[in-house]
Amino acid sequence: MAKGRGNRHQGKRSSTVVLVLFMLLMLSVVLLMLLGLGILSLPIGYEEDSLPISDRIKLKRLTLDAKTQGEGLGKRGEQWTEILSWEPRAFLYHNFLSKEECEYLINLARPHMVKSTVVDSKTGKSKDSRVRTSSGMFLRRGRDKVIRDIEKRIADYTFIPAEHGEGLQVLHYEVGQKYEPHFDYFLDEFNTKNGGQRIATVLMYLSDVEEGGETIFPAAKGNFSSLPGWNEKSECAKRGLAVKPKMGDALLFWSMRPDATLDPSSLHGELHLCSNPIHQLDLSVVFYPTWKKKKIVGVKRQQIDEAIKMQYFTQEVALLLEGISGHLQSGCMLANTKSRLISQERRYGVFFCEQIMQLPTTVLAP
Repeated sequence: MAKGRGNRHQGKRSSTVVLVLFMLLMLSVVLLMLLGLGILSLPIGYEEDSLPISDRIKLKRLTLDAKTQGEGLGKRGEQWTEILSWEPRAFLYHNFLSKEECEYLINLARPHMVKSTVVDSKTGKSKDSRVRTSSGMFLRRGRDKVIRDIEKRIADYTFIPAEHGEGLQVLHYEVGQKYEPHFDYFLDEFNTKNGGQRIATVLMYLSDVEEGGETIFPAAKGNFSSLPGWNEKSECAKRGLAVKPKMGDALLFWSMRPDATLDPSSLHGELHLCSNPIHQLDLSVVFYPTWKKKKIVGVKRQQIDEAIKMQYFTQEVALLLEGISGHLQSGCMLANTKSRLISQERRYGVFFCEQIMQLPTTVLAP
């Protein structure tokens, strides 16, 4: 009799457990359905995308473990990452290179510097252009241990294999030289089918400058006055996201979005170097991109520059403005200025080292 009563209690417990498990299973199914339909969301910290851009673009420090620094020439200072922008996606790696590595790259390239060129969108060949007045030299990939260490470091930071990187290019800008705003990605089929679309660029600063020389993104979106060092930037640099050269730092920016579409906010250029402030602008050619529609008055002459033909700028009118005193009040960052300086003293200028990464053509194939 007692044995039969025990079996009944055990049967009730078993049915209760089965019922509880069934209810938990049904609850899980309902939750998954709600999550799938977007009716319910899981709280994971705070939603960064819901914050204003001025709050999202803050100085964020990431100190790297010494074990992950890898090998290299010389000793680097404290390495940390600064998030600059999300449109375009841009990050600044402080002390990416050591002083010895910077000097090594400069000394390696200095004797072989030639005038910089641009890529012709029709032929894919290098071509001289007035939009770029710097000098430079390409370094063969993996040419020595120092270069290999730097290329590996770039791959580690960007998560892009070194095989997808173009050769390092050392660039030199003297006083008055510049590279007008342009895109690193290709707009033609010739270049994309012969090597893949350009996805990102790492720009390493090999020297310091007194004034000017910033890398600027005139189409970047955000309130960049909240970033550190804002007051130290030149007036032209304050018209967009600007990065001031500092020896050893590296700027990573993406020319493509995560969904593999081209990012027009990655438009960028290098500003003029100034040994002294500009006293008078004798001649200025200003380019207005199509996304900055503007009524233009007082046009003296139209000039179609080869830069427009090569699609470094969108098809818009180019103004020729003469006899303007002081700084340009608008379009400052899109200006090719021949400046008369108070002092014509020539300085060493600023050195950069650049590597552009590409996607394989198969990734973008439909």
